[in-house]
Amino acid sequence: MSWTPDAKSGITIDWVEANGIRFEVAQAGEGDRLALCLHGFPELHYSWRYQMPMLAKMGYRVWAPNMRGYGETTRPEGVENYRLDTLVQDVAALIDASGAKEVTLIAHDWGAIVAWHFAILKLRPLARLIILNVPHPKCGERELKSWRQLKKSWYIFFFQLPWLPEKLLGRGGAAPIARVFRESAVNKQRFTSAELKPYRDAAKKPCALTAMFNYYRALLRRPDGRKIGDGIVETPTLILWGEQDVAIDIHCLDGTDQYVPDLTVRRFPEASHWVQQDIPDEVNAAMREWLTQ
Repeated sequence: MSWTPDAKSGITIDWVEANGIRFEVAQAGEGDRLALCLHGFPELHYSWRYQMPMLAKMGYRVWAPNMRGYGETTRPEGVENYRLDTLVQDVAALIDASGAKEVTLIAHDWGAIVAWHFAILKLRPLARLIILNVPHPKCGERELKSWRQLKKSWYIFFFQLPWLPEKLLGRGGAAPIARVFRESAVNKQRFTSAELKPYRDAAKKPCALTAMFNYYRALLRRPDGRKIGDGIVETPTLILWGEQDVAIDIHCLDGTDQYVPDLTVRRFPEASHWVQQDIPDEVNAAMREWLTQ
Protein backbone atom coordinates (compact mmCIF):
# COMPACT_ATOMS: atom_id res chain seq x y z
CA MET A 1 0.00 0.00 0.00
CA SER A 2 1.09 3.56 -0.67
CA TRP A 3 -0.21 4.75 2.68
CA THR A 4 -1.50 3.08 5.82
CA PRO A 5 -4.24 5.29 7.29
CA ASP A 6 -4.62 5.79 11.02
CA ALA A 7 -7.24 3.32 12.26
CA LYS A 8 -9.07 6.17 14.05
CA SER A 9 -9.62 7.99 10.75
CA GLY A 10 -12.15 5.45 9.50
CA ILE A 11 -10.22 5.31 6.21
CA THR A 12 -9.39 1.94 4.69
CA ILE A 13 -7.57 0.97 1.48
CA ASP A 14 -9.20 -1.33 -1.04
CA TRP A 15 -8.90 -2.28 -4.70
CA VAL A 16 -11.35 -1.47 -7.48
CA GLU A 17 -11.23 -2.81 -11.03
CA ALA A 18 -12.28 -0.13 -13.51
CA ASN A 19 -11.54 0.71 -17.16
CA GLY A 20 -9.27 -2.31 -17.49
CA ILE A 21 -6.91 -1.45 -14.63
CA ARG A 22 -6.80 -1.90 -10.84
CA PHE A 23 -7.13 1.20 -8.69
CA GLU A 24 -5.82 1.52 -5.15
CA VAL A 25 -8.68 3.39 -3.47
CA ALA A 26 -8.82 5.02 -0.03
CA GLN A 27 -12.38 4.63 1.23
CA ALA A 28 -14.49 5.95 4.11
CA GLY A 29 -18.18 6.09 4.98
CA GLU A 30 -21.05 4.28 3.32
CA GLY A 31 -24.26 4.85 1.44
CA ASP A 32 -25.54 5.71 -2.04
CA ARG A 33 -24.04 9.21 -2.21
CA LEU A 34 -20.49 9.02 -3.50
CA ALA A 35 -17.88 11.73 -2.95
CA LEU A 36 -15.14 10.90 -5.46
CA CYS A 37 -11.88 12.73 -4.71
CA LEU A 38 -9.24 13.07 -7.43
CA HIS A 39 -5.69 14.03 -6.47
CA GLY A 40 -3.06 15.94 -8.42
CA PHE A 41 0.67 15.89 -9.19
CA PRO A 42 2.81 14.72 -7.45
CA GLU A 43 0.25 13.55 -4.92
CA LEU A 44 -1.80 10.49 -3.92
CA HIS A 45 -5.18 9.63 -2.42
CA TYR A 46 -3.34 10.53 0.81
CA SER A 47 -3.72 14.24 -0.03
CA TRP A 48 -7.43 13.94 0.92
CA ARG A 49 -6.70 12.53 4.40
CA TYR A 50 -8.13 15.63 6.12
CA GLN A 51 -11.32 15.76 4.04
CA MET A 52 -12.32 12.09 3.92
CA PRO A 53 -13.44 11.70 7.57
CA MET A 54 -15.43 14.94 7.36
CA LEU A 55 -17.22 13.87 4.18
CA ALA A 56 -17.95 10.42 5.65
CA LYS A 57 -19.43 12.09 8.73
CA MET A 58 -21.69 14.09 6.41
CA GLY A 59 -23.12 10.84 5.07
CA TYR A 60 -21.04 10.36 1.95
CA ARG A 61 -19.32 7.20 0.83
CA VAL A 62 -15.90 8.60 0.02
CA TRP A 63 -13.55 7.16 -2.57
CA ALA A 64 -10.14 8.67 -3.19
CA PRO A 65 -8.35 6.61 -5.84
CA ASN A 66 -4.69 6.73 -6.62
CA MET A 67 -5.04 7.79 -10.24
CA ARG A 68 -3.56 5.62 -12.99
CA GLY A 69 0.20 5.30 -12.64
CA TYR A 70 0.23 6.52 -9.02
CA GLY A 71 0.95 4.46 -5.91
CA GLU A 72 -0.12 0.85 -6.30
CA THR A 73 -2.67 1.59 -9.02
CA THR A 74 -1.81 -0.07 -12.34
CA ARG A 75 0.96 1.78 -14.16
CA PRO A 76 0.55 1.29 -17.93
CA GLU A 77 3.55 2.08 -20.12
CA GLY A 78 3.55 4.77 -22.78
CA VAL A 79 2.31 8.34 -23.09
CA GLU A 80 -0.82 7.23 -24.94
CA ASN A 81 -2.20 5.59 -21.81
CA TYR A 82 -2.34 8.92 -19.96
CA ARG A 83 -4.29 11.04 -22.42
CA LEU A 84 -7.21 13.05 -21.10
CA ASP A 85 -9.85 10.98 -22.91
CA THR A 86 -8.61 7.92 -21.03
CA LEU A 87 -8.45 9.69 -17.67
CA VAL A 88 -12.08 10.82 -17.86
CA GLN A 89 -13.10 7.28 -18.75
CA ASP A 90 -11.32 6.13 -15.58
CA VAL A 91 -13.62 8.43 -13.60
CA ALA A 92 -16.73 7.14 -15.39
CA ALA A 93 -15.67 3.55 -14.74
CA LEU A 94 -15.00 4.22 -11.03
CA ILE A 95 -18.45 5.79 -10.67
CA ASP A 96 -20.01 2.77 -12.38
CA ALA A 97 -18.06 0.41 -10.13
CA SER A 98 -19.30 2.24 -7.02
CA GLY A 99 -22.95 1.69 -7.90
CA ALA A 100 -23.72 5.07 -6.32
CA LYS A 101 -27.01 6.83 -7.03
CA GLU A 102 -25.56 10.33 -6.63
CA VAL A 103 -22.04 11.62 -7.21
CA THR A 104 -20.15 14.66 -5.98
CA LEU A 105 -16.80 15.07 -7.72
CA ILE A 106 -14.05 16.77 -5.70
CA ALA A 107 -10.72 17.40 -7.38
CA HIS A 108 -7.38 19.21 -7.09
CA ASP A 109 -4.57 20.00 -9.55
CA TRP A 110 -4.37 17.27 -12.25
CA GLY A 111 -7.45 15.63 -10.80
CA ALA A 112 -9.26 18.93 -11.35
CA ILE A 113 -8.17 19.09 -15.00
CA VAL A 114 -9.81 15.68 -15.40
CA ALA A 115 -12.87 16.72 -13.36
CA TRP A 116 -13.51 19.86 -15.43
CA HIS A 117 -13.46 17.83 -18.62
CA PHE A 118 -15.61 15.10 -17.12
CA ALA A 119 -18.24 17.66 -16.11
CA ILE A 120 -18.14 19.46 -19.48
CA LEU A 121 -18.48 16.18 -21.41
CA LYS A 122 -21.31 15.02 -19.10
CA LEU A 123 -20.02 11.45 -19.11
CA ARG A 124 -22.07 10.67 -15.98
CA PRO A 125 -24.54 12.77 -13.97
CA LEU A 126 -22.98 14.87 -11.20
CA ALA A 127 -24.84 16.40 -8.28
CA ARG A 128 -22.01 18.78 -7.33
CA LEU A 129 -18.50 19.67 -8.45
CA ILE A 130 -15.76 21.01 -6.16
CA ILE A 131 -12.57 22.24 -7.81
CA LEU A 132 -9.39 23.20 -5.95
CA ASN A 133 -6.78 25.50 -7.52
CA VAL A 134 -7.22 24.70 -11.20
CA PRO A 135 -8.99 27.00 -13.68
CA HIS A 136 -11.76 26.12 -16.06
CA PRO A 137 -10.00 24.89 -19.23
CA LYS A 138 -11.21 27.83 -21.34
CA CYS A 139 -9.84 30.31 -18.76
CA GLY A 140 -6.60 28.37 -18.46
CA GLU A 141 -6.15 28.35 -22.23
CA ARG A 142 -6.71 32.12 -22.34
CA GLU A 143 -4.21 32.83 -19.56
CA LEU A 144 -1.51 30.62 -21.09
CA LYS A 145 -1.28 33.25 -23.82
CA SER A 146 -0.17 35.79 -21.18
CA TRP A 147 3.38 36.07 -19.89
CA ARG A 148 2.21 36.17 -16.25
CA GLN A 149 0.90 32.59 -16.53
CA LEU A 150 3.29 31.27 -19.14
CA LYS A 151 6.31 31.95 -16.90
CA LYS A 152 4.63 30.04 -14.06
CA SER A 153 3.95 27.08 -16.36
CA TRP A 154 7.60 26.49 -17.34
CA TYR A 155 7.59 23.06 -15.68
CA ILE A 156 4.95 21.74 -18.12
CA PHE A 157 7.41 22.27 -20.97
CA PHE A 158 10.33 20.89 -18.94
CA PHE A 159 8.33 17.70 -18.30
CA GLN A 160 8.11 17.12 -22.07
CA LEU A 161 11.81 16.19 -22.14
CA PRO A 162 12.70 12.49 -22.13
CA TRP A 163 14.36 10.97 -18.99
CA LEU A 164 15.80 14.25 -17.61
CA PRO A 165 12.79 15.18 -15.42
CA GLU A 166 12.77 11.64 -14.01
CA LYS A 167 16.48 11.83 -13.25
CA LEU A 168 16.31 15.23 -11.54
CA LEU A 169 13.16 14.67 -9.44
CA GLY A 170 14.21 11.12 -8.56
CA ARG A 171 17.52 12.17 -6.99
CA GLY A 172 18.23 11.39 -3.34
CA GLY A 173 15.27 9.08 -2.89
CA ALA A 174 12.93 11.54 -4.62
CA ALA A 175 13.91 14.31 -2.20
CA PRO A 176 12.94 17.01 -4.76
CA ILE A 177 9.35 15.76 -4.60
CA ALA A 178 9.21 16.74 -0.93
CA ARG A 179 10.76 20.12 -1.72
CA VAL A 180 8.04 20.79 -4.32
CA PHE A 181 5.53 20.80 -1.46
CA ARG A 182 7.55 22.33 1.34
CA GLU A 183 9.03 25.26 -0.55
CA SER A 184 5.71 26.41 -1.97
CA ALA A 185 3.46 25.74 1.06
CA VAL A 186 2.30 28.51 3.37
CA ASN A 187 1.87 26.47 6.57
CA LYS A 188 5.11 24.56 6.35
CA GLN A 189 4.52 22.80 9.68
CA ARG A 190 1.93 20.69 7.86
CA PHE A 191 4.58 19.51 5.39
CA THR A 192 7.10 17.79 7.63
CA SER A 193 9.40 15.04 6.41
CA ALA A 194 7.08 12.47 7.99
CA GLU A 195 4.01 14.00 6.32
CA LEU A 196 5.74 14.01 2.94
CA LYS A 197 7.23 10.52 3.16
CA PRO A 198 4.30 8.79 1.35
CA TYR A 199 4.82 11.05 -1.68
CA ARG A 200 8.54 10.32 -1.81
CA ASP A 201 7.99 6.60 -1.35
CA ALA A 202 5.44 6.53 -4.17
CA ALA A 203 7.70 8.52 -6.51
CA LYS A 204 10.55 6.04 -5.91
CA LYS A 205 8.56 3.10 -7.27
CA PRO A 206 9.79 1.77 -10.64
CA CYS A 207 8.56 3.93 -13.55
CA ALA A 208 6.32 5.99 -11.22
CA LEU A 209 7.80 9.36 -12.16
CA THR A 210 7.52 8.52 -15.85
CA ALA A 211 3.81 7.78 -15.40
CA MET A 212 3.33 11.07 -13.54
CA PHE A 213 5.09 13.09 -16.24
CA ASN A 214 3.18 11.25 -18.96
CA TYR A 215 0.04 13.14 -17.91
CA TYR A 216 1.77 16.36 -19.02
CA ARG A 217 3.30 14.77 -22.10
CA ALA A 218 -0.05 13.45 -23.33
CA LEU A 219 -1.75 16.78 -22.58
CA LEU A 220 0.46 18.66 -25.03
CA ARG A 221 0.72 15.90 -27.64
CA ARG A 222 -2.93 14.91 -27.95
CA PRO A 223 -5.91 17.15 -28.84
CA ASP A 224 -8.26 15.72 -26.18
CA GLY A 225 -8.26 18.83 -24.04
CA ARG A 226 -9.40 21.05 -26.89
CA LYS A 227 -12.51 19.03 -27.71
CA ILE A 228 -14.87 20.66 -25.23
CA GLY A 229 -17.20 22.74 -27.40
CA ASP A 230 -18.56 25.75 -25.51
CA GLY A 231 -17.12 24.46 -22.22
CA ILE A 232 -20.36 24.95 -20.30
CA VAL A 233 -20.57 23.19 -16.93
CA GLU A 234 -24.19 22.73 -15.85
CA THR A 235 -23.29 21.18 -12.48
CA PRO A 236 -23.39 23.46 -9.41
CA THR A 237 -19.70 24.19 -8.82
CA LEU A 238 -17.60 25.38 -5.88
CA ILE A 239 -14.05 26.60 -6.52
CA LEU A 240 -11.68 26.76 -3.54
CA TRP A 241 -8.51 28.69 -4.29
CA GLY A 242 -5.34 29.21 -2.29
CA GLU A 243 -4.11 32.60 -3.50
CA GLN A 244 -0.41 31.95 -2.85
CA ASP A 245 -0.16 29.51 -5.75
CA VAL A 246 3.29 29.52 -7.36
CA ALA A 247 2.08 27.57 -10.42
CA ILE A 248 -1.27 29.14 -11.34
CA ASP A 249 -1.99 32.86 -11.53
CA ILE A 250 -5.10 34.20 -9.77
CA HIS A 251 -6.26 35.80 -13.04
CA CYS A 252 -7.10 32.28 -14.22
CA LEU A 253 -10.29 32.64 -12.18
CA ASP A 254 -11.45 35.64 -14.23
CA GLY A 255 -14.42 34.88 -16.46
CA THR A 256 -15.21 31.47 -14.98
CA ASP A 257 -18.85 32.47 -14.57
CA GLN A 258 -19.17 32.64 -18.38
CA TYR A 259 -18.83 28.86 -18.44
CA VAL A 260 -20.26 27.88 -15.05
CA PRO A 261 -23.67 29.49 -14.44
CA ASP A 262 -24.06 28.04 -10.91
CA LEU A 263 -20.70 29.07 -9.46
CA THR A 264 -19.40 29.78 -5.97
CA VAL A 265 -15.78 30.87 -5.45
CA ARG A 266 -13.98 30.95 -2.10
CA ARG A 267 -10.51 32.47 -2.09
CA PHE A 268 -8.01 31.89 0.71
CA PRO A 269 -5.25 34.53 0.92
CA GLU A 270 -3.16 32.49 3.36
CA ALA A 271 -2.98 29.23 1.44
CA SER A 272 -0.86 27.75 -1.31
CA HIS A 273 -1.60 25.54 -4.30
CA TRP A 274 -1.77 22.61 -1.82
CA VAL A 275 -4.83 24.23 -0.31
CA GLN A 276 -6.62 21.22 1.21
CA GLN A 277 -3.45 20.18 3.05
CA ASP A 278 -2.26 23.71 3.83
CA ILE A 279 -5.48 24.87 5.54
CA PRO A 280 -7.59 21.72 5.98
CA ASP A 281 -9.93 23.16 8.60
CA GLU A 282 -10.88 26.15 6.46
CA VAL A 283 -11.30 23.99 3.35
CA ASN A 284 -13.43 21.48 5.25
CA ALA A 285 -15.64 24.25 6.63
CA ALA A 286 -16.14 25.75 3.16
CA MET A 287 -16.97 22.35 1.66
CA ARG A 288 -19.39 21.49 4.49
CA GLU A 289 -21.19 24.84 4.26
CA TRP A 290 -21.65 24.64 0.49
CA LEU A 291 -22.64 20.98 0.41
CA THR A 292 -25.40 21.55 2.98
CA GLN A 293 -26.95 24.56 1.22
